[in-house]
Parts: sequence; C-alpha cells; structure tokens
Amino acid sequence: MYLVRDIFIAKPGHAKQLVQIFKATSPYFLSKGAKNVRILTDVVSDFWKVIWEFELEEIEDYFKMSSAVDSDIDVFTELQGYKEHVVNGHREIFKIN
Repeated sequence: MYLVRDIFIAKPGHAKQLVQIFKATSPYFLSKGAKNVRILTDVVSDFWKVIWEFELEEIEDYFKMSSAVDSDIDVFTELQGYKEHVVNGHREIFKIN
C-alpha cells in the first residue's frame, strides 16, 4: 500500500478554490482505485497550504491513474485550473508498512 500526498502552497486567498477543485475531482480518482482520499488545510504552519492525499495498492496504480487523467477531458480540464491558484508544491509518495 502506498500513500500519495500532493502538497500545495496556494496563492493568498485561493486555498478555498483549490479545495473545491480537489473535491470535484476526487470521485474520479476513487473510481480508478484510490482509497482514503483526503483534502487537508494547514492551520498552524505555512499559510494557504493544501494537501491532497490518497492511498493506492501498488505504486504502478499511480502511474496508470496519472496517464488516465490525460485521456479524460473533463477531469483533465478541471485539474488544469488548479495551476491558477498555486504558488508552488511538491509530491511525496510513501510506502505504508
């Protein structure tokens, strides 16, 4: 089992829009095998931090899911809008033991 965590620093005042995009697209990722999808906002560290995380059975599932997004025009279009709200970010992938 793997935990994929995408961590974003939103532009000031844009965290809410980023959360809305992730909420709208999470059902797609659940349908592709993601489990325990969560959207977190930090309340004590960096301002406007949004974390979108989910679990996958195999690391290969992540790459399959990423490729599938490009072929689903609705999800691809929705996710393209997230860049308008982000200053920077990074991804962490952990093996759950």
